[in-house]
Amino acid sequence: MISSSEKILQLIKQGEGLELEFKEARTRLNRDVFETACAFMNRIGGTILVGVSDKGEIKGIDPQHAAQMKKDFVTAINNPQKISPPAYLSVDEILLEDKLVLRIYVPESSQVHRCSGRIYDRNEDSDFDITDHTNRVATLYQRKQAIFSENKVYPFAGLKDLRADLIEKCRKMAGLWMPGHPWPQMNDLEMLQSAQLYQTDHETGKSGATLAGILLLGQDNLILSVLPFHKTDLILRRIDLDRYDDRDIVSTNLIDSYDRILAFVGKHLSDPFYLEGTNRMSLRDTIFREVASNILIHREYLNAFPAKLIIERGQVKTENASKPHGFGVLQPETFTPFPKNPVIAKFFRQIGRADELGSGMRKMMCYGKIYGGADPELIEDDIFKIIVRYPDTMTYPERPAIVKITDQAQVTTRPESRPESRPESIAQKILAALKNGPLSKSQLAYALGHKSISGKLKLDITQLLDNGIIEYTIPDKPKSRLQKYRLTEKGRKEKTA
Repeated sequence: MISSSEKILQLIKQGEGLELEFKEARTRLNRDVFETACAFMNRIGGTILVGVSDKGEIKGIDPQHAAQMKKDFVTAINNPQKISPPAYLSVDEILLEDKLVLRIYVPESSQVHRCSGRIYDRNEDSDFDITDHTNRVATLYQRKQAIFSENKVYPFAGLKDLRADLIEKCRKMAGLWMPGHPWPQMNDLEMLQSAQLYQTDHETGKSGATLAGILLLGQDNLILSVLPFHKTDLILRRIDLDRYDDRDIVSTNLIDSYDRILAFVGKHLSDPFYLEGTNRMSLRDTIFREVASNILIHREYLNAFPAKLIIERGQVKTENASKPHGFGVLQPETFTPFPKNPVIAKFFRQIGRADELGSGMRKMMCYGKIYGGADPELIEDDIFKIIVRYPDTMTYPERPAIVKITDQAQVTTRPESRPESRPESIAQKILAALKNGPLSKSQLAYALGHKSISGKLKLDITQLLDNGIIEYTIPDKPKSRLQKYRLTEKGRKEKTA
């Protein structure tokens, strides 16, 4: 497997281009570093290598100034006076040929950014100031909205259509998470504009809440009017493998959806004792906070495919629609993070519900193996999937053998069973109960002396239906609350044979 250093050396050999820029510096960053970062965000992203000359020679930076150079970059990139809107980029130190180089990965942004009030774009291996080129700026805005659906503006959706209580809640969360955060000093509209949740459509000139704003803070009726198929389906499927043991269909805003996902996971998964150093930490919560935020942040919301989190025997599987930038299992060593919904991701980070791009995945991989004994899997495709193992100590009942009633009215048994000593099966009891007339599932459970409708009872009913022994009384609506079951002609013959 190629290491990070080898990967960087291969990049350097390719030379500067649309997605790669070299900056020669020893003790301080040059101003044009920020212009390049701005251009990368406005175009398709890229990598800046500080300590490499334009010719690709590895010069390195002064190790004694590395910490200050990193701090200066992060401070400037988060300063709206320098980069507007601010960005959240990290700087990595890489040792190449015994020389220290700073690597800055800049993902494509869903927003149009300015550096010191100017708009920069990228062409080949150069940065261009396009601020005074009206057509190029308009095209840039249109391209961002076309690629990132979260930026779609809905002029009919104003402040009155968003939840004031949720806005206030997020304002307080941001203030607690990041002391000195500007949101507590802003009114609602200023906060939404600061978070890019309320924008102006540069084609129509009309302003309104964006899709991201509606999904994050909208009232439920507004969300469903914009995306009628919006939902996150939470399913527990450990006993009843054909349907489910528990289910929660979440079709509300993303803030409350996050809480519902974690509540469902907390209800059904154990949280074994774990110490990191001398501190107790929750492996389950650490892992599934990342899983929950991933389901909500990295989803293509204009795709009607419903997001799912399914708790199965020994593993949790998630699925959500995506716009893939690659295919196959992601490897932490070579993984390059790409933000699917940067505005939503940034909002989640502001309120402490998501980590920096890429770091959440590494944390999940680190603790996932400790928690479940195997590395989590992240599979990128049109449907993005995550598989996380968990410690499963439950003992599950065996799935009953399929009941086959032959022409001689004989019931098949397991080879190791002796027919003369085997007690009457649930399937046989169901047939006996239905001899007196149609019964619902709950009535059958009562007739069989069960306290509730068990997974085994459901399985036997399904098998009898499949074998044509019993049938629905309302065949057109299998899930009707008035549904009952009755013997078929074949079933009556079996009972009277």
